[in-house]
Amino acid sequence: MDSLITAAALALASGDALGALKRVALRDDAPALALRGIAMAQLGDLVRAKALLKNAARAFGPREAVARARCVVAEAEIALVSRDLTWPVKALDAARKVLEAHGDRVNAAHAGNVAIRRLVLIGRLDEAERALAALDPTPLPPALRAAHELLVSGIAVRRLRTEAARSAFDRARLAARTADIPALTREVEAAALVLATPAARLVSRGQERPLRLAEVEALLSSRTLVVDACRHVVWSAGNAVSLATRPVLFALARTLAEAWPADVARGTLIACAFRGKHADESHRARLRVEIGRLRAALAGLAEVSATKRGFALSPRVAGDIAVLAPLVEGQHGAVLAFLADGEAWSSSALAIALAASPRTVQRALDALAGEGKVQSLGRGRARRWMSPPLPGFPTILLLPGPLPSD
Repeated sequence: MDSLITAAALALASGDALGALKRVALRDDAPALALRGIAMAQLGDLVRAKALLKNAARAFGPREAVARARCVVAEAEIALVSRDLTWPVKALDAARKVLEAHGDRVNAAHAGNVAIRRLVLIGRLDEAERALAALDPTPLPPALRAAHELLVSGIAVRRLRTEAARSAFDRARLAARTADIPALTREVEAAALVLATPAARLVSRGQERPLRLAEVEALLSSRTLVVDACRHVVWSAGNAVSLATRPVLFALARTLAEAWPADVARGTLIACAFRGKHADESHRARLRVEIGRLRAALAGLAEVSATKRGFALSPRVAGDIAVLAPLVEGQHGAVLAFLADGEAWSSSALAIALAASPRTVQRALDALAGEGKVQSLGRGRARRWMSPPLPGFPTILLLPGPLPSD
């Protein structure tokens, strides 16, 4: 490897993308193309970076399998950053195996990190944790160690394990300072703000207040009966009943919980659960059926009793009742949660992340665009959707994934 290529690689490793480009900008040999691609990615020109890396992979000869594999890993990371979730995951796994076979432990570990980041992004936390446990971070240099710790903290945050997340953020800060890359340090500090930012609202006894993640974690493990409007789950002392697939029952549970300790009139329950403006006998009969189903669903956690004017909810274990609600509510909150990361998403990538059909996601995007909450860039298959982050709107409680107790 000649001196310019070596100098450019060292500049990239220290976060000096412009310094790397000065050394290889006019060269079209395979190593220079690869370095130019990574430099352009660091500068934010992901389209140009992707093209350069593809050209570099083609330019490397058949005996340069390791170099081609490194290009594949860089392409995969660019695809992840640009929210191209249709990028072939098998190609990344094959590249990782090539790197491991040739003793390149650092880039093999980095490939594993990229694969796990994708799993976390689409909410497959169980798979991500298993892969993370099998990944040895020992060979990683400080910059990649910081990225690894951000991954650990990201999973812990989504699991509502705030102490584990805080420890991982501390380790990421230390690694970022050791790497001496200002952009990486800023990224770590920005990510750590999730622990200090309100994540949800607590609604109880007619009052509401914002909660940070640590407070949410404490609430869900307390004796309070919590109707969780972020995940559509009812909690009590660490036990959970999911009503995610039973929207009518959840609507009844939430309405009763918000009114506690008072009861709720039958007409109010009918309006909330069935969207009926005028209650007739058929509505009242249906309400009795759904209340019976709610009693059965919450049998171990709460009681639903009849009153003169309607129904009331009470916990089986002594304690309060509260509703855990998102900071920003709406029909398409999950879509907004993903777009709030500031990245440009395609509708197909959102469909994969939300486990929804492309048509459902497109309808949600069109509705949000009509409300001025999102905007599109480009046309056709290159069309991307963005939304500026809302102040105080962390996405963690809206992102898909298992319940904290799973």
